[in-house]
Amino acid sequence: MSTEKIVEATDISLAYRRTRHRVSSLKQTAIDTIKGRMAYEEFFALRNVSFEIARGETVSIIGRNGAGKSTLLKVIARVLPPTNGRVIVRGDVAPMIELGAGFNPELTGAENIILYGTLLGRTPKQMQSRIEAIADWAGLTEHLDIPIRAYSSGMTARLAFATATDVTPDLLLIDEILSVGDEDFREKSAARTLAMMNSGCAVLLVSHDLEAVRTMSSRAIYLENGNQKISGNPNDVIEAYLADVHH
Repeated sequence: MSTEKIVEATDISLAYRRTRHRVSSLKQTAIDTIKGRMAYEEFFALRNVSFEIARGETVSIIGRNGAGKSTLLKVIARVLPPTNGRVIVRGDVAPMIELGAGFNPELTGAENIILYGTLLGRTPKQMQSRIEAIADWAGLTEHLDIPIRAYSSGMTARLAFATATDVTPDLLLIDEILSVGDEDFREKSAARTLAMMNSGCAVLLVSHDLEAVRTMSSRAIYLENGNQKISGNPNDVIEAYLADVHH
């Protein structure tokens, strides 16, 4: 395995601000805000999480719902800036999280390929040259000139998946092993995802499938209430997690 570090995350914390008291109406909220009566507290979704991922390494994140797993992926994907700490990501990133979140419903399929690709760090010129190949892989060639708002949810997911996975990235972020569309496309997308995972890129995977974590990961991280409880050998991390679940 390469020693080249693709991800270096140091003491990542992410805090949200929430009100301490409930109010009965929007009007009352506005009045309390204007008069300075709103009290806030910080809720930490992540607290002092540190890890590294080398090229060719698959690191899995496990934990209960609400533990901060998907939030951590979004921080690494640069969707959410950390409140504290530092994240370094080297190279191209393919984020398999909330596919199509960057699409504009008023733009056509072709225009959204360019838009989504640039949001992923590619150049408009690169994306312009890849429009036909991406649409062909997604089975949407005949729909390129139609606004996304006229697409079904399955068509939108297929176009987003095809765009996100058009290049082999340096870092692949996966929120569950996902597959989209009808049965044929699900098999096709699952095969592409596994091929990318086996290509030598770095992988950060969130999954509730502990057997997949056990067999696919070189290391695992167990998050609990935003804290990094244990990390290391997947078998050891899974056993610690199961011990807490069954406690």
